[in-house]
Amino acid sequence: MEVLLPLPNNSLLLLPISITTGRGRAAPKPKRRRHCCRSSVEEIRVCNNRTCRRQGSLQTLETLAGVAPPSVTVKACGCLGRCGSGPNLVALPGGVVFGHCATAARSAEVMVVLCGADPDDAKKSLEALALRKKAEIELEKGSFLNAESLLSQAIELKPIGGINIIYKDRSRTRLAMSKYAEALEDAREALTFRTQYVEGHICQGDAFLAMNQFDLAEKSYLTALDIDPSIRRSKSFKVLLNSLRSK
Repeated sequence: MEVLLPLPNNSLLLLPISITTGRGRAAPKPKRRRHCCRSSVEEIRVCNNRTCRRQGSLQTLETLAGVAPPSVTVKACGCLGRCGSGPNLVALPGGVVFGHCATAARSAEVMVVLCGADPDDAKKSLEALALRKKAEIELEKGSFLNAESLLSQAIELKPIGGINIIYKDRSRTRLAMSKYAEALEDAREALTFRTQYVEGHICQGDAFLAMNQFDLAEKSYLTALDIDPSIRRSKSFKVLLNSLRSK
């Protein structure tokens, strides 16, 4: 396994290490690579173990999910074995580990290195994420018009990362405003960026349900269930299905 850690001059150092799975077992050691192949990055896992959590890994997880391209999945994982260098994350396939990922700027730097992103595009993604977080606050206050405006501004930035999430959030916002056709359009836009986006299919189903297109709503919900069977245990998803069956 290899690790990329920051040097004093902000460059990156490649070192051999071994990591463990979430259950404490040593992960299979991959073939040595001289660098991370940017085009092959499919998944980024952020350590959610106790030490990294204290160092800010939950915020790192949220930031990376907001700036990663739609083709890259971001999720939590167990200990990566470099607790003194946390928060840590690993890019798969390839097993390249990054340390000291506690800031939004560092998360953007990781996206530049892993995905070959332009630094300006990574900056736009951070700006879009900030707007999306402001929109969440407005939604909590019931200020749907302000939330819609903030999310529209985020979309206009054309960020490389998190665009599917922004469209999903605007879909939900517009649904709450009874703008059903526009909510459906946003859900579909989210799915153009990531066809296997579970929340995008659920948002699409919600819009169809609000428009009394029950067959299409059921199809959208079942597609989401096929992608991620675990959502069957979700209380909110059960409510959706029960609502649909009562029609």
